[in-house]
Amino acid sequence: MTATGTATGGDTARAPARGAGRWIERWDPEDETFWKERGERIARRNLAFSVLCEHIGFSVWSLWSVMVLFMGPEYGIDAAGKFFLVAVPTLVGAVLRVPYTFAVARFGGRNWTVFSAALLLVPAGAAAFALRPGTSYTVFLLVAALAGIGGGNFASSMTNINSFYPLHRKGWALGLNAGGGNVGVPVVQLLGLLVIATAGAAHPRLVLAVYLPLIVVAALLAALFMDNLRPVRNDTGAAKDAARDPHTWIVSLLYIGTFGSFIGYSFAFGLVLQTQFARTPLQAASLTFVGPLLGSLLRPVGGLLADRYGGARITLAAFVAMAAATGVVIFASGRHSLGIFLAGFTALFVLSGLGNGSTYKMIPGIFQAKALAKGLTGEAAAAHGRRLSGAAMGLIGAVGALGGLGINLAFRQSFQSAGTGTPAFVSFLGCYALCSAVTWAVYLRRTAATGSAREREPAAPALAKV
Repeated sequence: MTATGTATGGDTARAPARGAGRWIERWDPEDETFWKERGERIARRNLAFSVLCEHIGFSVWSLWSVMVLFMGPEYGIDAAGKFFLVAVPTLVGAVLRVPYTFAVARFGGRNWTVFSAALLLVPAGAAAFALRPGTSYTVFLLVAALAGIGGGNFASSMTNINSFYPLHRKGWALGLNAGGGNVGVPVVQLLGLLVIATAGAAHPRLVLAVYLPLIVVAALLAALFMDNLRPVRNDTGAAKDAARDPHTWIVSLLYIGTFGSFIGYSFAFGLVLQTQFARTPLQAASLTFVGPLLGSLLRPVGGLLADRYGGARITLAAFVAMAAATGVVIFASGRHSLGIFLAGFTALFVLSGLGNGSTYKMIPGIFQAKALAKGLTGEAAAAHGRRLSGAAMGLIGAVGALGGLGINLAFRQSFQSAGTGTPAFVSFLGCYALCSAVTWAVYLRRTAATGSAREREPAAPALAKV
């Protein structure tokens, strides 16, 4: 996928079509004059409504992390079955991220945002229909799978916003876009808490009664105020080049550790509290939203820190701290100390949020650095970086989301075999140790050896061994 500074062929002769479709013919965010006079204002408007639609997408994607709290003994589903029910949307959302990435260039960012937002009516409506005791587990699995549609929205939204912003603003813009979307997780959990506290655990449809009209409003606002970028084109060659580049898969591993942790813990936290600490639905719901909220709010901070200090430095610090926090959680799990457990788990959410922002900032920086290493300069280097980073984001986002599936399956197995989540946390500790080692070895070790003042994703010495 690419977004060049000037459209080609007949596009240059046409004025922007501001009616149906809202196509912008020329887009060059690296041109400072263009950015100040016109680009920044348009980019900010598109970012705002992208955040709204992605936010609701995340709420729908994480819907079943809330719905399972409403499912008491009358539903006949044990803890292992609920963990699997929560894992299914994670898998579907991860798979959908790949086609959603390329849909932006095929249909236009605005057009696809409208369609993908409206499509959220399907999983929300299906959940409203199915949520009652006596519904078969198979039906619940199918309806939960539909919620995975919300997970795909992230990939198209991030790819779209990546095309709107210049390289030096991508960390902030992508972090804000993703963080605003991630906030959809604690928001739906807060709404679930409100319903349980006021109407009781027998009324899960009240949550859906709120989201169904919100979905319609978000789709309408996207249709009215967002834009398509004509220069953005699907480039199958870029997808192949990104898939062949080792850095795509290295960053995918890191994103498993950061975003996979965030989404996996967000989906599983309430069930862990109910299963391991015997919390009631109301007690669990009153605690589950805090960690995802903090992690979401701090994702843009991770992007900003990455803009200033380098994404790999912040990512490594996040992984080392996540390993330490996991040690605290393992200790608390063994001692059955809820207070210490909550402190450690909340720290995991905060750190994964920071790591989400810094890891995603690494993607455009890596491909920009590789373009410079090939001898490209100026707009040619920027265009090459956008071409490969846009394609890589879909793959990295999809693989990273699979980390959430792994976390829920690990919890399922851990509670089935040991009756506690401790073995699962031990495996997560090993994952963070591996991610720390990879980040240092690939993106920092060679830079440190040359005494570089500040690492950029990655610096030329680090690229020399790729």
